[in-house]
Amino acid sequence: MSVLGVLVRQLLRFGLYAGMQVFIVGQLSLFGLGWCFLYLGFVLFLPLGTPIVLQLLLGFGMGLAMDISYDTGGLHAAAAVLLAYLRPWVLRLLTPRDGYDAQDTVNVHQMGWQWFMVYLLLLVSLHHVAYFFLELGSFQHPLLTLARVGVSILFTSTALLIVQLLFFPVRRTRS
Repeated sequence: MSVLGVLVRQLLRFGLYAGMQVFIVGQLSLFGLGWCFLYLGFVLFLPLGTPIVLQLLLGFGMGLAMDISYDTGGLHAAAAVLLAYLRPWVLRLLTPRDGYDAQDTVNVHQMGWQWFMVYLLLLVSLHHVAYFFLELGSFQHPLLTLARVGVSILFTSTALLIVQLLFFPVRRTRS
């Protein structure tokens, strides 16, 4: 695929994730305690070969778009940049014995359930801890904040897993 094709595809993904978050998912709450941050899928499901600087810029751009939409003063941008920064570290931590292929993507069908769930839960958890403690601005109510973090992790992870299962293709090898 050409560079222009990749760029257009990523711009469409950006618009789709941002639009779904702002217009549909952002209105959902689980027991008034947990929220779904579907827009994280944009950063989490970037191609494995994406340079770190580009990941940081895309994370900042997506976070800034959410901050503008929800008037959250940089909370989403800060947490999304942290997510984009930690993503390569987690990918290195989870590198298969044979390494990643050039064509590999973050895909539950391609990487396997165990790899994908560790990747997803670890990065979503780190993002949510950063986001909710930044939102609170202190450690005054740690149990309520941890409850919000836990419920939101489950809500976001479940939504992103559903996105993976519905919209990411199963690549079958020919034998």
